[in-house]
Amino acid sequence: MAICSAHANTSLYSSCTTVSNTGFGQKQVIVFTSNRRSGRRHGGARTFQVSCSVEKPVVIGLAADSGCGKSTFMRRLTSVFGGAAEPPKGGNPDSNTLISDTTTVICLDDYHSLDRTGRKEKGVTALDPRANNFDLMYEQVKAIKEGQSVEKPIYNHVTGLLDPPETIQPPKIFVIEGLHPMFDERVRDLLDFSIYLDISDEVKFAWKIQRDMAERGHSLESIKASIEARKPDFDAFIDPQKQYADAVIEVLPTQLIPDDNEGKVLRVKLIMKEGVKFFNPVYLFDEGSSITWVPCGRKLTCSYPGIKFAYGPDTYFGHEVSVLEMDGQFDRLDELIYVESHLSNLSTKFYGEVTQQMLKHADFPGSNNGTGLFQTIIGLKIRDLYEQIVAERAGAPAEAAKV
Repeated sequence: MAICSAHANTSLYSSCTTVSNTGFGQKQVIVFTSNRRSGRRHGGARTFQVSCSVEKPVVIGLAADSGCGKSTFMRRLTSVFGGAAEPPKGGNPDSNTLISDTTTVICLDDYHSLDRTGRKEKGVTALDPRANNFDLMYEQVKAIKEGQSVEKPIYNHVTGLLDPPETIQPPKIFVIEGLHPMFDERVRDLLDFSIYLDISDEVKFAWKIQRDMAERGHSLESIKASIEARKPDFDAFIDPQKQYADAVIEVLPTQLIPDDNEGKVLRVKLIMKEGVKFFNPVYLFDEGSSITWVPCGRKLTCSYPGIKFAYGPDTYFGHEVSVLEMDGQFDRLDELIYVESHLSNLSTKFYGEVTQQMLKHADFPGSNNGTGLFQTIIGLKIRDLYEQIVAERAGAPAEAAKV
C-alpha cells in the first residue's frame, strides 16, 4: 500500500517527470503537467506532483523458551493474514525464516555470535547474551523497520554452524521470534507489539517428558538434567522479558483435577496490558468486571473435568491488565462459537471468525484448549493493530496535503 499526497502549482513550461525509488519507505514522485491555451492569452502549464511513500513494516516480537509453542503460534498468526508461511524459495534449505504474502518471520537464533562448538568451548548456553550479537540484531531490525533490506545471518540448527547470510526484504508485517526479542532495550523500542509465551515449570517438564521420553527415547534423569542446566540462564535472561510484553499467554496446570501432574489438561491465562495504543483487551460479558463462568453443558460438550472461564482486572509487574482465563478443554471445536459469542473486542471481521480459524487448524497443538484459542485471538488483534497503524500513517500525509 502506498501513502500519497498531491500538490498543484502553475508553470510556464510543460513537462512530465517521474522520480522513482522502489524501496520501502522511499518516495515516488510523479509530475504531470497540463497546458491550457485560449485565443486571447497564453495560459501556464498546471503541474500536479504526487508524492507516494510506501508503507513501512509493522514489527512484532514474540518471546519464549525453546519448545514452548512459538512455531505453532507463528503458523496461526500468518494464517490470519492469509497465505501459507514457507521458507525462502531457492534459498538455504535449513533457513529458519518463514515468508507469506504479507508476513516475514525470522528466528533470533540467527543472531547467535557463537556456534554450537564455540558455546561449548566457552561454557555458555544459547540463552546467555554473550552468545548473541545484539548490536547486529538491533541494526538489522531497525533497517527493516525503515524499509531497507538486510543480509541476515543464518544459524543452522542441524549442523550447529553459522551459515552464509540470506537477503530479507521488508514485508508488511515483520515478526521476530526467539529467546531475546525484548532483552535489548534498543530492539524492544522498535516493536509495535510484543507477546510472551509463559509456560510454567510444571507444564514445561510434563511436555518435555512426553516428547523426549516417548519420541526420542531419553531417560527421565537426562530430561531433568537438561531442564536444570538451562534454568539459571532462563531465569536470568529470558523470563524477565515478560514484564515488557503487551500480551502474555501463561500456561499453568489445571485446577479442575486435584494434584494433576500430567500436563494434558491446562489452565491458560491471556494477560493483556491496558493503555497500549491500537490494542483493546478482550473481555468476557462485562468489561472491567470480575467474572467466573462455567458454560452450559448442553451448549458446549466437554468431558471430565469440564471447562471454566474467568475474567477480570489485575496488575502485572506494576501495570494494569485485563486477564481472561480458560481451564479445561473442548471436545467439539464447532461448538466454540458459543464461547466466542460471549467474548467482546475480538477484532474479528465477521461473526464466528475465531471458531473458523480454530477449525481450520484443528490439528495444531493446543487447538482443544486455551493455548490455541488465545493464540488465535492475539493473531486477530495483531491484524487489527496493523490495519490501524497503516490507517494512521495514511492519514498523516493526507492531512499534510491540506495545508
